[in-house]
Amino acid sequence: MLTDLKTYLADRRAASLTEIARRFAIDPEALRPMLDLWIRKGKVRRSGGARCGSCVSCAPADLEFYEWVEPETPAADAKALERTPACCRS
Repeated sequence: MLTDLKTYLADRRAASLTEIARRFAIDPEALRPMLDLWIRKGKVRRSGGARCGSCVSCAPADLEFYEWVEPETPAADAKALERTPACCRS
């Protein structure tokens, strides 16, 4: 399930808790610990949206978004290493 969740978010880039719950047919409360694991690993970021205005019908899970955080590419790592003084590389 964790791998499927990773693939889903990586493909979509971002999704609300409600969208993820519908995709996997699982209760949003059961998804949060799995999403928290990816957050702790630095792969997912949680963001909350604002209510759409004066309505009160928006469910909290509709406003809770999770975004896949793209890891740095090897090329970006190599460029960062090039900018690092030789004495600091290890």
